[in-house]
Amino acid sequence: MSTTAHTDALTVAAPLPGLLIPLSEVPDPVFAKGLVGGGAAIIPHEDAGTLTAVAPLDGVVFKVMPHAYIVQHPSGPAVLVHVGIDTVKLQGEGFTVHAQKGDHVRTGDPMISVDAAFVRSKNLSMCSPVVVLDTAPDAADVLTAGSHVEAGGYLFALPGK
Repeated sequence: MSTTAHTDALTVAAPLPGLLIPLSEVPDPVFAKGLVGGGAAIIPHEDAGTLTAVAPLDGVVFKVMPHAYIVQHPSGPAVLVHVGIDTVKLQGEGFTVHAQKGDHVRTGDPMISVDAAFVRSKNLSMCSPVVVLDTAPDAADVLTAGSHVEAGGYLFALPGK
């Protein structure tokens, strides 16, 4: 994986604050094997209460559910943010949706809020994968695992072609 800066690289921001981990450590085999796409994951701090997940890039909301959303960049790539693992089982409980399909969003705009303590009380992981759909597992130039990231701050870049 090249770490050379590309002028046409797509920059993806962290949707949540927390600890950066590689996708290979996500407790879900579909994400861990990179089957959805390349990227990284964030584990919010254990003491996190209600968190607001933000848009990871400028674009159009392609899909939004209480536990996940996809934002598509004007140049084509789409980024999936999946807040927690198996959180679809909650059927929206503990989540508030702020964006709608078709909305134009900017990096850092509120997308959904989640009661992280509630999710954890249901014995579900708050590990949140952030992937560029339909890319190779190693497609993204990711910050060093173990780094702390802030919502709206740099997470990774997808090098240009």
